[in-house]
Amino acid sequence: MPSKYFWAGFGFVSIIFHLTLIFSGLVPNLVSRPLHMALALPWAFIFISNTPLQRYTGYVFTLLGLATTLWVAYNANSLGDQYGYISENYQLWIAAVLLMSVLEMARRSIGWPLPLVALIALAYGLFGQYIPGEFGHPGTPLGSFLGTLTIAEGGIWGKLTGVSVSIVAIFVIFGAMLNAGEAGQGFMNIALTAAGRLRGGAAKVSVISSALFGSISGSASANVASTGTITLPAMTKLGYPKSLAGATEAVASSGGQIMPPLMGAGAFVMVELTGIPYQSIMMAAIFPAILYFWAVWVGIDAFALRYDLKAVSKDQQPSRRTLLITCSFFMIPFGILLWGMFGPAYTPQFSASIAIFSAALLLFFNSKGLSRKKQLIERIESVGINAGKQIAMIASIILCASIVVGVLAITGLGVKITSLIISGSDGMLWPAILLTAIACLILGMEVPTTAAYVICISVAGPALAQLGLSALQAHLFVFWFALLSTITPPVCGSVFIAAGMVKENWLKVAGIAMMLGVGLYLIPLAMVANPSLIALGSSPWLAIASALKIALALYLISMALIAPFKYIKRAVYLGVGLTLIFALAI
Repeated sequence: MPSKYFWAGFGFVSIIFHLTLIFSGLVPNLVSRPLHMALALPWAFIFISNTPLQRYTGYVFTLLGLATTLWVAYNANSLGDQYGYISENYQLWIAAVLLMSVLEMARRSIGWPLPLVALIALAYGLFGQYIPGEFGHPGTPLGSFLGTLTIAEGGIWGKLTGVSVSIVAIFVIFGAMLNAGEAGQGFMNIALTAAGRLRGGAAKVSVISSALFGSISGSASANVASTGTITLPAMTKLGYPKSLAGATEAVASSGGQIMPPLMGAGAFVMVELTGIPYQSIMMAAIFPAILYFWAVWVGIDAFALRYDLKAVSKDQQPSRRTLLITCSFFMIPFGILLWGMFGPAYTPQFSASIAIFSAALLLFFNSKGLSRKKQLIERIESVGINAGKQIAMIASIILCASIVVGVLAITGLGVKITSLIISGSDGMLWPAILLTAIACLILGMEVPTTAAYVICISVAGPALAQLGLSALQAHLFVFWFALLSTITPPVCGSVFIAAGMVKENWLKVAGIAMMLGVGLYLIPLAMVANPSLIALGSSPWLAIASALKIALALYLISMALIAPFKYIKRAVYLGVGLTLIFALAI
């Protein structure tokens, strides 16, 4: 197994490659995208290997994958002239190796469910002509089917992979730079200062720190594992019930995937699928994200009425000097990022690239001055390994999801499922939304959020659009509901991690998490019932009015679910809250 220095160096090869793409001008897609996969292969097949068998097969897959991806990149010009049709027998083998490599990358990175969905899609594409009735398809020549998926830009080298190459990878590098320095401590200090002294202060610190950290990590599990190591012991030491402590961290951490700017890579995929500028999506997503964390905050306050939830002691809170210094480690790069996007109006990836250089310079400093040589080396190692590993994991997910999207486009299955949703809902919007929500929940239970969103929006998006939803409403709704499984049993990843960290029964943690995370269930519906909520860019005053109304509704609903009220008072609060969301739409 190569040493950590090798992996750190290889990670920097990936960092340099992706940054070079931003500054070097146009590079053909059939060059940049296969090279992106080539750089991900060793991480997916060798780095995460746990047994000798996995390692040996990992080397084989890596060598085969490198041979085929480099072949595609080298022959990009001539392949463009084939228009997605395989004309030589040896190219069929190259296509087969590429598809198997993508499936195995995803299986090793995130488990069986997503590759299984992709395998079913491939089987449908190859044999769907034998299915009788409406859900069969006329059949596609093998050379055309495999060629579209592997040597053209309609499958694994499609626009989703383009998002992974040119945008997601850059923001992953940005996050790795921030996390290697003292930005995380800055998030924790600002949270302690803002909420530590309040009722239920330790839990509220978890909410704020998770919102801030999640805005760059975009991963619920990474969020729980990082901020949870600090907030969970703090809550349990102050006498918080373990189930409440675990639920608070799980719910707060899940919000990282809906909190701009990163949004778990979803925002960048949304840009590509909708054609809406990134800045507009970020503006639309900010109020719903704030409302989500507001609902969690209110839920904690309601639990404070049940239990004696203590504040964080004064001696554990940072001094103003410490706060100012540590906050600068994330405020300077964030400030440069926002300036680049909203000042000169650079692209998000170019703005992030500039911010990366500022974050890299800050690695030379800590809260006491200059970093020691050993500390600096450790930080550089952390950047290389974490950036390379995270880029590879997201590439594995997006490449595998691209197989599904490619098959849907080739066979026309997406159009048929759209027709099924419309007919099943009898042409009415809310039944169609309910069907879509159920599909998102089921798919999200086993498939990562971004992949679940991509697959669901591919089949349900056109139906929702035909029934009157704007593109932004439909995409945000589906993206939020793809997140449900992070806290909803039977598969609730962030709950499992948090429950394990506090050593509590996961079902108890999940029950409280669903009450604290009620916003995750209601806010997507509120976006449909109140379109102005996501119109901050075009109608700011209406958006603010809508956000305030829904904030009041979430307050009433959270108190009704959690606070120790009598049944009549609960019913009144719940009824008024639901009325504000659905009956008094703005």
